[in-house]
Order: sequence, then C-alpha cells, then structure tokens
Amino acid sequence: MKMKNLILSLILLLPVVVCSCGDDDDDDLIGTWYRVSDFDGLARGFASSFTIGNKGYLVCGFDGGKTWMSDLWEYDMDQDFWTQKANFPGNPRDAAVAITIDDKGYLGTGYDGTDKYNDFWEYDPSTNSWEEKAPFPGSARYDAVGFGLPGKGYLGSGYDGNYLKDFYAYTPSTNTWEQIVSIGGSKRRGATSFVIDNIAYVCCGENNGEYISDFWKYDQSSAKWTQLRDIADTSDDDYDDDYSIVRKYGVAFVIDGAAYISCGESGSVRSDSWKYMPSTDLWENVAKFKGTARSATVSFSNGTRGYIATGKSSTYQFDDIWELHPYEYDDDEY
Repeated sequence: MKMKNLILSLILLLPVVVCSCGDDDDDDLIGTWYRVSDFDGLARGFASSFTIGNKGYLVCGFDGGKTWMSDLWEYDMDQDFWTQKANFPGNPRDAAVAITIDDKGYLGTGYDGTDKYNDFWEYDPSTNSWEEKAPFPGSARYDAVGFGLPGKGYLGSGYDGNYLKDFYAYTPSTNTWEQIVSIGGSKRRGATSFVIDNIAYVCCGENNGEYISDFWKYDQSSAKWTQLRDIADTSDDDYDDDYSIVRKYGVAFVIDGAAYISCGESGSVRSDSWKYMPSTDLWENVAKFKGTARSATVSFSNGTRGYIATGKSSTYQFDDIWELHPYEYDDDEY
C-alpha cells in the first residue's frame, strides 16, 4: 500500500502537458475584423456583388429554403448604411456572376433550382435602372467566375452539367461578346477572382470533388493567361509548407495593392484568411474572419477597404457584414 501511494504521489507531481496540435495562434496574425451595419435585406447565401466607387452592391441569392431572390441593395462604405435599389428584372437566381466595368455593374448566368441562365444585364447607378444586354454566348451555367478590366468584362468557367474552363470577353461600348483563350489548368466551379493594377487573378474552385490548387493571372494587354505558384503545398520549397488556401466559394477583395481571400469551404466551412502580394507571388496567413465560418458569401472592395457579407453554413443563412482592418492586431480572443 505504501508503494502504491508513493507512485500515486509521483504521478500527481508530473507536469500536465496540453496538446495544441493543429491550433492556430490567431492572436499573432495581423488584421482585425469589425462588424458593421447588418445587411437590411433577408439573410441569404450565393448572392452576387459588385463595387462602384465607395458603394457596394448585393443582388439576388437564395434563402436556403424555397426562395430565390432578385432584390438589389447598396451599401455606403463611408456612412455604413444600406439602401434598397431597383430589383433585378431578370428571373430570381443564385450563383450568378456580377462584375464592374468602369462605372456600371453587370450580372449574368446563375441558377434557380431548375433552370440555368446565360442572360446578361447592366445596372446604371446614376439612373437606378437595369437594361438587358447581349446574352452571354457560352452555355447557360452557374458557379462561374468573372472580373472587370478597363473597357471590358470577362466571364467563364463554372458548371452547366459539366465542369467548364471556357472564357469570354464583353465590350459594353459595342454590346458584343468574343470568346478568348480558355483559362489554363483545371476546369472549375466556385472559383475566386480579384483584380490588382488591371491584372486579373483567378484561383480556387472545385472539379469533380477535388479542390483546385493552380493559380492564374490574365493580362488584358497581351490577352494572355500566365500560371503562378500553386496555392497548396505542391513544391519542394519551404514557402508553401503551411499553405492551406484551396477551397470553393471563397471571396476576395483588394486593399492597398494586396488581395485577401477568406471563407468558402473544403470539406467544411472556412474562416481562415490569406493575403497575396503580386510582387512576390506569395501568400501569408492573416487573421481569420471573425464572423461564423461560412461559404457562399459576397465581398465589396474600393481598393482601400474590404468587406465580407451574408453567406451560409449548413442550414444557416447570414445577414451580417464585416470589414477587415489589415494593419491592426486583434487583442480579443476568438
């Protein structure tokens, strides 16, 4: 009995080791997320968004039940409030592509649970009005990706019953489309795009259950796609050892010449965030999104401010909106 008590006493004196394997020390990551004025419309996922000046626009989406929406809302970044605008006049839908070309917004493609679409519409904020334009010449589809560059908009990839990688350019001045060279690498749906210094970037997405790791940029002046470093740990070098960027339905925005990507899903919903610098073609882990982890969100960006709004997780739909302050550290625990 004495020996048993001695062993027990020695065990109690041993230090307790707590495993922190796999935990991110997010307090050490730069960036602070602030919740701003909640979205005034119905909570939703798979909405579409574009930005004109200091105004962000959110349109369409799905409430997670039986309702596809066609309402349009404007968010004022300076004054932090929402205003409902003219409803999108096409059929209600989700998973559409919205882009900005110069000072107007455009929306096309999408899905309403039954039909896929290839119509294309222009929104003029100066008149608060929509006008139907020449239809997208590719197949009707959803989960496509797009971006706007000076004088032209680009739309491609997505899903029409098959995974796609074709791309098309739209010219507003002539209301015409032309097919351009397809994005390289994998076909994909649910990809993410952003634009820095008139160069467009496309990453992420999914193809037949595989999350895509190749990463591409498009230069309008040369009409050429160029492959960049993968966004997963696929090399023998050290720079990508901690990369865990691949996902579908993520969103991105640009602040001061750097891109930030967050949310989305890859097996489960995500809240981790990554910063991309074109000058180095490298990604850095930054503070995770502070709202509930989610997918199918939208983003706004005027080049100096970036926001993430709405989205979904399982059966939950969200109506909150968050702004990233990229140069601060958050003292609050997550």
